[in-house]
Amino acid sequence: MAKKMYFYITDNKNKTFKLPINPKEFKIEASTNDTTVNVVRLGEVSILGDEKLKSLEISSILPVKVKDAHYLSTSDVYKNGQTYLDKLEKIYKNKKNMRLVISTTKVNFKGVMSSFTYGMSEGYSDEFQFTFKVSQYQPHKAIKVKAKKKKVAKKGKGRSKPPKKISRGSKVIVNGRLHLDSAGRGPGQTERNATRKISLIQKGAKYPYHVVTLNGGARGWVKASAVKAV
Repeated sequence: MAKKMYFYITDNKNKTFKLPINPKEFKIEASTNDTTVNVVRLGEVSILGDEKLKSLEISSILPVKVKDAHYLSTSDVYKNGQTYLDKLEKIYKNKKNMRLVISTTKVNFKGVMSSFTYGMSEGYSDEFQFTFKVSQYQPHKAIKVKAKKKKVAKKGKGRSKPPKKISRGSKVIVNGRLHLDSAGRGPGQTERNATRKISLIQKGAKYPYHVVTLNGGARGWVKASAVKAV
């Protein structure tokens, strides 16, 4: 003896009821997100995409007075058809996960009721007609991504300024002993923090700089280490 088929509907609060009359048919739609492109010398080719979300659609009838109907699929029923419509409409408006299980099949479909319509047809007032669609729900969660902080180079020691170039006419501070010539003969007085000018330069000499006063008065020859540019 064949087992009876039942259509079980469970809402988001885990409350279950059976449809009193089995639909004549149900359809599960499955498809993939395929695209086509034109390739030189090959023409149009298909690129297979990932599977899209599935959906399930059911259409059936509900007697206005369920208890009085003789063509029911189950004896476990509510009294009125409006009770079923109220429950289905509540599930639709909640926009929360529900489940539809069809016994004797492998259908165990979880999703959100994305559409629900009902009414009467051809002036027949003893039956409601209804259709609803359940769309598969794929849970997702936004991931917060912290912005990477820009690395700021640590401030190191500043590069020391290059010494000013000393040339003829440069104003300098002199700290050192004066000599008669660039070879160091005839040592004389010692200058201390004296502001002078360079009048002559003898490259390669032991005492390469000849200094004078700002007015041009001769002072003598000094070591390179004894002068500092102003």
